[in-house]
Formats: sequence, C-alpha cells, structure tokens
Amino acid sequence: MNRLTDSTASVSLSNMANTRLLLTKMMLNDGGEEELVLRSYEKDGLKMVIFYLMVVLSLGLVLLLIYWKPELECYLKKRRCALYKAEVVMIKDHYGHASVVKVDYIFLDDVSTAEGYNRHVYHDAPVDVDDTTVLVTGDSPTIRYFDFQQIRYIWDAQQYTFRKLEDLSSGTRCATIHDEFPGLSASTQAHKRLLHGLNSIVIEVKSYWRLFIEEVLNPFYIFQVCSIILWAFDEYYYYASCIFLISLISISVSLYETKRQSQTLSDMVGSLETNISVCRGGQEFEEIPNQNLVPGDLIAIPPHGCVMMCDAVLVAGTCIVNESMLTGESVPVTKTPLSHQEDEEVYTPENHKRHTLFAGTHVVQTRYYGQAKVLAVVVRTGFNTAKGELVRAILYPKPLGFKFYQDAMRFILFLAVVASLGMIYSIIIETQMGAYPGKIVLRVLDIITIVVPPALPAAMTVGTVYAQNRLKKAGIFCISPPRINFCGRINTFCFDKTGTLTEDGLDMWGVVPAQNQCFQEPIRKLPELPRSQILVCMATCHSLTLIDGELMGDPLDLIMFNSLNWSLEEPGQDNTKYDTLMPTIVKPSDKDSFISDEVPFEVGIVRQFTFSSSMQRMSVITRTLGHNHMEIYSKGAPEKIASLCNPETVPENFQPVLHTYTVQGLRVIALAYRPLEAKVNWHQVQRISRDKVECNLTFLGLLVMQNQLKPETTPVIRTLLEAKLRTVMVTGDMIQTAVSVSRNCGMVQPRDKVVIVNAHPPDKQQTARIEWEYAELPTDIDIVSEQDTDIDSDAGQDSNASSPLLSPGSESRMTAVKLKLFRRDQDGRACCRKGYRTVNVSDEGPRHHLAITGKSFAVITAHFPEMLEKICTKGTVFARMSPEQKCQLIQNLQKLDYIVGMCGDGANDCEALKAAHAGISLSEAEASVAAPFTSRISNIECVVTAMREGRAALVTSFGCFKYMALYSFIQFVSVLILYTFGANLSDFEFLYIDLVITTTIAVLMGYTGPYHKLVRKKPPGSLVKVSNLLSIIMQVLLVGGMQVSAYFYLRSQSWYEEPPPSKDLENVQSWESTVIFLVSSYMYISVAFCFSKGPPFRKPIYTNYPFLISMMFLFGFSTFLLLLPLPEIEHFLEMKELHEKSITFRLYLFGFAVAFAIMSSFMEYMIVDSSMLKPCYKAIKKRGPQNRYKVVENEIKNSDWPPVGQVTFPTTNAIHVSDIHVEMNSQSAIH
Repeated sequence: MNRLTDSTASVSLSNMANTRLLLTKMMLNDGGEEELVLRSYEKDGLKMVIFYLMVVLSLGLVLLLIYWKPELECYLKKRRCALYKAEVVMIKDHYGHASVVKVDYIFLDDVSTAEGYNRHVYHDAPVDVDDTTVLVTGDSPTIRYFDFQQIRYIWDAQQYTFRKLEDLSSGTRCATIHDEFPGLSASTQAHKRLLHGLNSIVIEVKSYWRLFIEEVLNPFYIFQVCSIILWAFDEYYYYASCIFLISLISISVSLYETKRQSQTLSDMVGSLETNISVCRGGQEFEEIPNQNLVPGDLIAIPPHGCVMMCDAVLVAGTCIVNESMLTGESVPVTKTPLSHQEDEEVYTPENHKRHTLFAGTHVVQTRYYGQAKVLAVVVRTGFNTAKGELVRAILYPKPLGFKFYQDAMRFILFLAVVASLGMIYSIIIETQMGAYPGKIVLRVLDIITIVVPPALPAAMTVGTVYAQNRLKKAGIFCISPPRINFCGRINTFCFDKTGTLTEDGLDMWGVVPAQNQCFQEPIRKLPELPRSQILVCMATCHSLTLIDGELMGDPLDLIMFNSLNWSLEEPGQDNTKYDTLMPTIVKPSDKDSFISDEVPFEVGIVRQFTFSSSMQRMSVITRTLGHNHMEIYSKGAPEKIASLCNPETVPENFQPVLHTYTVQGLRVIALAYRPLEAKVNWHQVQRISRDKVECNLTFLGLLVMQNQLKPETTPVIRTLLEAKLRTVMVTGDMIQTAVSVSRNCGMVQPRDKVVIVNAHPPDKQQTARIEWEYAELPTDIDIVSEQDTDIDSDAGQDSNASSPLLSPGSESRMTAVKLKLFRRDQDGRACCRKGYRTVNVSDEGPRHHLAITGKSFAVITAHFPEMLEKICTKGTVFARMSPEQKCQLIQNLQKLDYIVGMCGDGANDCEALKAAHAGISLSEAEASVAAPFTSRISNIECVVTAMREGRAALVTSFGCFKYMALYSFIQFVSVLILYTFGANLSDFEFLYIDLVITTTIAVLMGYTGPYHKLVRKKPPGSLVKVSNLLSIIMQVLLVGGMQVSAYFYLRSQSWYEEPPPSKDLENVQSWESTVIFLVSSYMYISVAFCFSKGPPFRKPIYTNYPFLISMMFLFGFSTFLLLLPLPEIEHFLEMKELHEKSITFRLYLFGFAVAFAIMSSFMEYMIVDSSMLKPCYKAIKKRGPQNRYKVVENEIKNSDWPPVGQVTFPTTNAIHVSDIHVEMNSQSAIH
C-alpha cells in the first residue's frame, strides 16, 4: 500500500511538473504594485516573412507602430511558446503598460558554481529536488534571465518558472551571515558578478543624437513632420520652413533640458569610483573597485569613513553614519554590529536597519572592538539597494492617473472626429467644384493639421515649467514636474510632528524622579541633580559622538546631555583613535565637586544598544570608575520602559502623572537602570543579547522636555483650514502629546472633541475589540469666568506655564475666559489640585476628530476592515505610527479618492512621502531622492507655496488647453468657409496667426504668478467638467456665428463679386480670405484674454507684463492691418486692396471684432462663471459617481458615529461598555 501511495504521489508530482513546464503565461510578485504578467514568445519564420513584407509595403510605418506599442512585435513576428523556451517575454505591469524584454543567458564554466548559486538563492527550494538542476546548453550549464526595470529575474529550473534574483536581504538567517561569509574567493566573486551584475547605480545620460531620434519619433513630432511635408507639397514653403525652424528650436531646447535634468539626476545618485578592501578569507584582504562587489563579500570599512556603494550589514565594529542623502535627515546615526543573539531571526534591512549600512550614506566614523577592522557583509548591490529602490521609483514612477491628462487625450480624439467631419465636408464641396484630386487630398489632409494642433502638448506644460522655476527660487526643488499639477488638487495634507510642525530642538523642562514607588517633586535645574543613577542615566544613555571636535547626534540626546553641564571624551585626538575601541568617557565639567576618596567621577560607555523605533528604546552598558560591576541604563517610551521594569519600582500613579505631562504636549521619556553581576566582563558584554539585560529594570523617573511649535505652524494650519483643506497629523510620538499639539496648532479647534480609538487584538479572554472614549485635556478644566472662582490664583498661573505649545494665536483666543485647574470634591466644591479628567464643553455642533495609535490601526486593519474607511475619513491624529503604517495610511486615503499631500523631515517619512500624490521633504539638501519635492524652507510654509503654485499651474494648463482648442476651432471654421468657395489663407497669413499670435500667447499665458492666498474654491480637475464644456461650446458657436456674419456682410457690399471656381484651389488672394483673416485674428486675441483668468488661483492678468504688452501689441497690429493697411503689407500678406475700400466697411469689420470680444468675455465671465448656473453644475455633478470619501462622510453624518462610550466587536454591533465589564459615560471618559 505504501509503495502504491508513493508511486501515485510520484506520478502526481510528475504530471504537475509537466504541466508547469508547458506554461506560456505566469505572474510575478502577485498581489502588489510590482505585479507582473509574463507571456513567452519565440521566433516564427512565416510571421517574420509577412512582417518584413508589411514593413516594405507600409514604407516603415509598421516599425514606427512597434516603437510606440512594443507588444505588437510579439503579435507580428513571434509565436507563443513554453516559458522554458522563451526568447522574449512580454511583460504587463500592474498598470497595464506592456514591455518586450529579451531573455538572455549566463554561461557558467564551473558546475559547482551553479550548484552553489542554486543552493544559496532559493532558500525555499524543495529538499527532495536535486540542487544541481540547471538548463544545459552544450557542455556548460546556463542560467536564463531577463532584466526588467533594473531588476533581474532568473529561470528556476526546479520550479519551471522565472523568479526574482534574490540576495542576502531575503530569507537569510542572521546566523548564516555570521557563519557562512568569512570572505569570498576571487573566482566565486567573479561568478557571482556574472549573476548579479556590477554594483553600480548608473543612470544613462543619453547622447544628444539618441535623444533627438527618440524625440522626433514621438507621435506629436511625427505628426508635425508629416504636416510640414504636407505644407511643402501644398507650396506653403515659407510657412513650412518657419514651422520647421521653430520645431527644431523647440526640440533643441527640449533636448538640452532633458539631458540637463538627466545629468543632474545622474550626478545626484552617482558616486565616485573608489576601491574598498575585501576579505579573501582569514586575514587576507584585497583592494578592489566598489563596482565589483557582490552579495556575500566581507568588506572592511575604511577608518577615515567612506560613502557606501552597497547595502552591507555590520558584523564587527560600529559606525556613525550620515543618511541625509536617502532620508533628508542630517542627524548622525550610530550603527552597531549584528549580534549573535539575533541568529535565529531572518535578516531584513527594514527590521535590522540599526545594523545596516545603506548605499549612498556617508560613514563619518568607525570604531571596533577586539580586532583590526570594522567588517560588514554585503547584502545588496546596485539597483537592489535602498538607494537603488529610490532611484528606480524616480526612473519608473507609478502612473499618476491625473484625470486632466486622461481627459486631454480624449479631447484630442474628439478633435480628430471633428476633423473627419470637416474632411467629409471638404471632399463633398471640392468634388462638386471639380477640383483636381491631388488638391482635394492636400486640402483634406490639411484639415487634420488645423484641428489637431501639434503644439498642444507643449502648450499644456508651459504652466508647469514656470511654476517649477518659481518654486526653485522659493527654495523648493522638484524632481517630478508632473506632480506640480497634483499640488493644485490636494484636499488632504498629512504632516509629521517632530521637526515638521514642531521645532527640531527640544527645550529641557525637567526631571521627575521616582523613589519607593512614588514620584518626587520635579527638578527643573538639572545641573543641581544629586549624584545618582538618574544623573548617570542622562549622562550616558545616548548615541552622541564627537565629529571634528563638535558633539553630534540626536537632538533629544544633545539637549539632555548639554543640560547636565557634563563633558564627553572619546579616545585619541586624531585618526589613531580608530585603532582600538576604548570606551567613551563622560564626566562632570566641574571635576572638583565630584571627587570622592580621590577617585574622579567618570563613567565609561562600554556597549550601546541603539534606538529602535520598533523597540521604542535604547540602552547602554556602563562602568563607573572605581566600581566593580557594570550597569545598564535604558531610556525610551514610558509605557515600554515601564513594561521592562520590576513592577515594585514603578510608581502606582504612573499613568496619571504621565498623562498630566503628555496631554500638555510635553515630550516624556522614561529612565531605568539595573546593576549587572560583578562577574560580567567586557568580552561578555560585547556578545550579550539586549533582551537578556533589558529586563527586571529599576524605574528611575521621567525626563520631560518641551517641544515648541514652529512659529509658522499655526498660521499655515489656519490657512489650510480656512481653505477647507483637511489636515492630518501622522507621528511616531505618544497619542496624548500628538492630540495636544493638534489642538495648539489649530488642527483641532477649541470646541471640537477628540475621540481616542483604542483597538485591542484578540486574547484568551476576549475577541478583538474597539473602545471609543473622549480624549483628555491637560488637567481638570472647567471654563469659568474670572470673577467666578475662589481658587488660588497660583493654580491659574501654573496652568498657563504648563502649556508650552500654546501659540500666540491660541493665547488670544483664550482671553475671553480664564482656564482654572480644579477638581470637584465629593461635596461639589472646587478644590485646587493638579490632575486630569475629561472636559465637557457645551457646543451646538462640535466636530469629532478621531485619534488612533499605530497598534490600534494595525488591529483595525486586521480585524475591522469594514471600519477602516470611516477611521481614515474622520481621523485627525495618527500616533505611534511606524514608517510602514504611515505609508499604509496614505494609500488608504488615496483609495478613498483623496488627493493626498505629505510633509515630513525624517527617515520615518520616506515611504509616505513617495506614496503621496505630492510629498515634500524638509531638508537642507538641494534635492534628495526621498521625495518628489525637497524644501530648504525648514517649516511648513512651503506647503502653502507648493499648493499655490500647483493651483496656478493647473489653471494655466486648463487655460492653455482651452485656448489651443479654440485656436483650432477658429481656424477650422475659417478654412471651411474658405474651402466652400475654393479659397484659402495665404502662406504669411497662416504664419501671422500661428507664429506671431498663437505661439506668443501660448508661451506667455502661463507666466502669470499664483494668487497670494489659498481660497476654499478648488480648481477643476477635469476637462469634461460641465462649465469647461459649456465654455468651449459657447465660444465655438460664437466664433462660427461671427465669421459667418462677417462673410455675409462682405457679400452685401455692392462692389463684391463672387470669385470663379478654381480647380487648383489656389485662390488665396480673395476678399473672402482677407475678411475672414482680419476678423479671425482678433478672435485669437479675445479668447486668450477670456481664458487667462486671474483670481482666485492666479494673480490678475495685468501683473503679467510680458503677456499684457504682447496682447496690446497684437491687438494694435491687427487694428493697423484693418484700419490703416499699407499696400506693401497687403502685398506681403497676399491680401486684397483693402485700403481702396471705404473706412466705413473697415469700421464695420472692426465692430465685428469688438462685438466678438465683448460677447466672448460676457459669456465667459457673466454666464459660464455665473453664480446662477452653479446649482445646475452641482446638480449635474451629483448624477456622476461621487468620491468615495464623500459617500463615507454622508454615511457618518446620517448615523450616530463614532459610538463613544461603547465597545465594538468584529461580529456584533456596538455594545455599551457597561454591558461588559468597563463603565463608561457617553459624555465623558473617566479613568
């Protein structure tokens, strides 16, 4: 029976393998934004013959189509085949974009190398499969692969599928990094380099010739080339030559800008080629170029520091690193070696970033212990590094999906349909006239060049170019110009707190020592602290270091250490200090007052456990001079430190006292320590696991710091709220502190209520649940009048003093009432006591804001997914959020159809900055790859600047698009009228309209600057908005009516004679063409004025001096042509002898032009923008699909949500807490 079962299983596995072997389609990276669908193809001889025949017959047009749509190559030249035989693969990404990539081969001359490769790369390979299985070509093993967007995918001959080439950052245990990478031999390294490629991030800077070819092959330039050829055949030589010259200049400028930006980006991400020392096993080291590094190499970090060219994990020694290139945060970070206590963990750069040196970062200092070099194992190279991923995000950005661009393409298709109707009309009229077939073809094709202007895409980007230049002058650098338009549509802006809303630096408030499970009186003057463990903890528990004689490190650590008036000494005065690891020494600056028994009071920092955002703490192991034992000191999040302490040492009123400080916006850090056993020596300390020493600690007290709001924060938040923009705080700080800051900066108004969302994961007693309770204010507060108290005035003074985040604006709002701190006793009397409770503030309609922690956010995501939309819609404060959760929040907001902006300054914000529609990084660097926008303005004023510029750019794009559309329709109507009589505009008349008028207007229209303030009204985001369509339709009807009226007025003249029909359609010097040309020239100017709208998104038109002057010149010259024509100019433009006709005729034509200008402006400003039509616009808009967040808002408005005072379970409706075991009140939440 067993044999039969085994046989059946073998057959089943064999059938499965055969089935997978014959697959022609597969999916990679299933379920994410990097999801790829692969289809395999190989050559087809018959298709190739047919293809080349098609190329010849189409005069190369088929090749052009393949260039535009690469997937056509597979359909026309190849046939489907099994994946293992694929010569090319067609790849469709998550957004539906197709690419064709060649499958290549790597030939390995050593079978053992291939075996080792397979064993190492595929960590999850079945153990019963022969590891030596590879595809064989000839006598040498081969590995099939393809590269897509700088990522390599290789063929897995065991699983019969392509897989992403893995490195040590995926599926490698920490023990493996320690034990199996003592250094690669030169041959092994060379073979690995064949697989992984060179360790370089090279952004190709294309030559001008290649850029020229690619630019010319753009569909719009192909269209323009065809148009120029058409005009040349139609004998419009001057016009064709001028357009050719203009196009050449335009292409040259475009090529210069493209190459300049490409070169700038290449210089920004590139690094100088340098050598690095690589271990070849044992103590043998060799200098090799950085680009030759491969995953698994053991490298020695130079003592004098270096710029990292790869991602490497430290295995010996420590490094101090500046990561500003990647994160925008210039505070040095200490990196420590991967410890053996983490051996069972699977290494990931995200979870072990405190041990990882990332490519692009600058190693400032190195230190080591017990050996001669600081060593690191290379885990990722090239574009697989953290820096490479950021660069790939720039090179291959996800589609922005901006509706404006989608509508623009639809409108161009609509114009093509209009052109086809005009072509049909032209064919009918000219055939009836008996015109030559060749001329009919030329005239019909000419209509396409008129209706679909080739310069339309360039005109749409003018506003963005001007906005980008203005942003640069304002200190805001943009590496993704299309995102500028997104800034104009943002309706939700997320902000980090520390360093963004608040100052980078902290002010020391004081220390609250703890003793005998009780908090002592706060100590405000820290230099007066007695010699104690809490003093030593503050002096040692940090990651500060001396760089060029200056103390550097985290701002919090700097404030804490400097407040003690202590000094820090590191061994050595020059680079020789890197030759050995001696402990960093800290000691009081005033040595005489700290001498006991002639032994100076000095403390050596023996070991550091660096701060980890996931662990929410850092620790150090120290030894005080004269002591026979070491001690561990820890500091971190109060709730985390308290959980690591012996409960008998934590004060009973820990939570109330903590709340007293945090709800005022004060930054609170808990301190703890524990003496180690005397037998623990230096060697053991370097190897000991932090979880073995960070336990059973003694609670020392609280370190309290003030984090002041930046002076610009409150006015900017007020500006955004007045403009009806939603503001959200996303921070890693405590929720009480974040809520306090949100109130003080104005995100939460004084009368608004904040609901804390406490979500708990399932445990043994209960399922997952959400508790809803009102947030608390700093103290027990009632709002009372000045004369209504019998409370000691000192209490009121204390309340003011305890609100360090109260902005000047907030203080002014509080002048009407005086806040008094009191607690009601049992008799209802007010007694002055410090404390806290929920405030009941009566308001007719207070808004509710949700505040939630990262832990609760994770629980809701996992167990209450149906609640997530409401949480994201009503959430204002998101605290204790990890970098990944910040990014998830941005993505969830985008799923609700919010246009989201993000502003942050640190490493924790990078993912969110990239995910947002417009991410702004506050950084001193001119540009970083951390975000699309980098602001050298170190406050959030840059947000308002970017949004103002975005709105101006967006409105300019709309205006230019509408103008180019009307330009096409005006000329389209003109030529249709003229074609009816076999006439046409002359060469120079076309030149005057297209070159002098239209080009000048299109270029200068976008020069108008942004309006000085943000308004509630938002610019339109769609071209098919009812008001836009109404505007274009009305203007087109007016154009047609006026031109036809001018023509009939011409026919009414006694001297007018209808021209005889011309078979060659060359009647350019006619009264019809002269009158239509003169009247239409005013129309181009008038619609430009109508579409150059100023407030509320742009400055008034009169502030755009170049545009205003050009409009006046064009109007004046057109008037000169009409009223005071010179025979020489008439001859040059091939006009009829207008000067011979009466001034009355000319004045009537001028009257048509003036009437058009007046009626056009009236329709645009008094009808289209009329307040009377707004209800109609809204009614039509409501019929369309609503944004998801508006649907959710309506659901919330029509329900009793949030359910304050209730507990929500996954499987039931909200249940009153009193029905379970917790007592709550719907009006207040009392601890």
